[in-house]
Amino acid sequence: MIFGQDRDELRRMYSEAWRKFRAGELLSPLQAQIAEVVDKHPEYQSVIEDFSETSSAGEDGSQSNPWLHMGLHLALREQISTDRPAGIRAIFERLAATRDVHGAEHAMIECLAESLWEAQRDNRMPDETQYLERLRMLAKR
Repeated sequence: MIFGQDRDELRRMYSEAWRKFRAGELLSPLQAQIAEVVDKHPEYQSVIEDFSETSSAGEDGSQSNPWLHMGLHLALREQISTDRPAGIRAIFERLAATRDVHGAEHAMIECLAESLWEAQRDNRMPDETQYLERLRMLAKR
């Protein structure tokens, strides 16, 4: 697992990566990935910059959860880089050819989030076959 189970530790990691990026400091490969995702989301940057252990942005359902959203970007990028589930990289390349890369990621994240939500609701592992089918249907549009 890339990240630990501690929510605050994860959020500190995002905050530190973003701080170092803005300061022009050397970033680890993981910090660079995080900073790139934060950079693509100006609407979340103030939440990342003002992070504290008592911050609850997005947790009450009144707004999107920036931590979850950016985590889904990172998860999707990992799936694409490893082509797991098999075929996801080709789907991403087809989508990215018809729209900008960030837009392609957002469309795919909707499928990932739905698959994760269903698995959690049904108390089971995510169904990779169904997830890939959703992505294939998305690429056909």
